[in-house]
Amino acid sequence: MILIIFLMLFESLSLQKEYVMNDVKITIIDRNGNSHTVDAPTDMNMNVMEVVRAYELAEEGTIGICGGMAMCASCQCYVLNEEQVPLLEKSPDEEAMLWEAVNVKENSRLGCQIAITPEIEGLVVALAPAE
Repeated sequence: MILIIFLMLFESLSLQKEYVMNDVKITIIDRNGNSHTVDAPTDMNMNVMEVVRAYELAEEGTIGICGGMAMCASCQCYVLNEEQVPLLEKSPDEEAMLWEAVNVKENSRLGCQIAITPEIEGLVVALAPAE
C-alpha cells in the first residue's frame, strides 16, 4: 500500500515537473522602465503581446489593439538580446507594419509576431512607447 502511494506521488511530481518545463523565462521591460522576468507557457500557442497582456505589463487598451493581426504596431517592442535568442525572420506583414510605425529601431519587432517557444528562453524585450 505504501509503495502504491509512493508511486502515485512520484507520478504526480513527474507530471508537475513536465508542466513546469513547458514554461520559458522571458524578461519584459515595461514602458516605465521596470523589468519583469516572467514565466511564459510554450504549450498554449501564445505570443509576447499576449504575455504582456496576461501579466498586465502595459496599460489596458494600449497593446494588442488589433488582436495580434500585425495591423497596428501597438505591441512594438525592442529585442535587446537578438544575438543570443533565435527569432524567426520578420514576415512581410510585420515588415510593412513596422515601416508605417513610429519609434522604430533596428531591433524593433511586433510582440504579436514573436511566438512563445522553447527556443526563446531568456528573451529580453523592452516595450516601445505607446503611440
